[in-house]
Amino acid sequence: MPHRSPADPQAIAPAPPLGRLFDVAGRRLMLHRSGHGGPAVVFLPGAGLVGLDYLNMHHRVAELATSVIYDRAGTGWSEAAELPRTAAEVTDELLELLRAAEVPGPYLLVGHSLGGAYARHLTQRHPEEVVGLLLLDPFHEDLHARGPQEARDKLKEMASQQVPEPTEEQIQLSRSQMAPLFASWPDSVREPLIEHHLHSAWRAGLDESKNIYDHVADELRHAPALPDVPMIVLTALGHDATQAHLWPEPVLREIHRITHALHAQLATSVPRGEHRVLHDAGHGFLHEERPDAVLQAITDLLRQADR
Repeated sequence: MPHRSPADPQAIAPAPPLGRLFDVAGRRLMLHRSGHGGPAVVFLPGAGLVGLDYLNMHHRVAELATSVIYDRAGTGWSEAAELPRTAAEVTDELLELLRAAEVPGPYLLVGHSLGGAYARHLTQRHPEEVVGLLLLDPFHEDLHARGPQEARDKLKEMASQQVPEPTEEQIQLSRSQMAPLFASWPDSVREPLIEHHLHSAWRAGLDESKNIYDHVADELRHAPALPDVPMIVLTALGHDATQAHLWPEPVLREIHRITHALHAQLATSVPRGEHRVLHDAGHGFLHEERPDAVLQAITDLLRQADR
């Protein structure tokens, strides 16, 4: 699939390999739903990921309730948007999309990494729309300030640099690494998804991440407190290839220690919060490395929502 810059207002979203495009505020946004019954489970992808990255988990959840995967504007198969955007823009857009797709609320939100910050912010601002929260190794607004100085310097450097297009050799290496990850995806989805990751998703992920330590973090701090909804926070402390490439082992151990503490603190911020730790899954694809743990958490939250 040819690269399209998320910032290009003339970019037209191609037809997604799965799902539909819905008109929302002048843009077409991709959403795919399966299953029946409520509350609907809505997946909010991490930066650099798209809705179809959660397809295996989506199919398993659809056996229990309505399951929804989608792409934010400027990512995946949704139309372009200037990135980065505020959490308020992203979450208001999601609610409009769910209404356009006639997915009734309230919802059980499953937010991964940056998507976890968006899930929290939506719940803080619209508590009537949410019956439960599952946060998959979520971004925390205090991680940057409390993290190692070396990590802060590296992130600042990455945010300021222009990232070159990957070489053909890098693309082929990445393709060989991704192929096993998506081996069980349907043929009609697997190849377009891999191509998207190779040419577009990584850049959109970098663009989305540029404001998380200022705007998104401040939005979380200044929004109302989380309401009393069931919430499970999953912390991934296993090996992650991207993290291992970015940080030396001592720095990564310190990041994990601080992340664990912040996630535990977050879980205690609501009466029905719970913290679960995965030592055998990494940050980026914990939903594939430990699908049993993610599905169990969703099942537990659905049961609590039925009470």
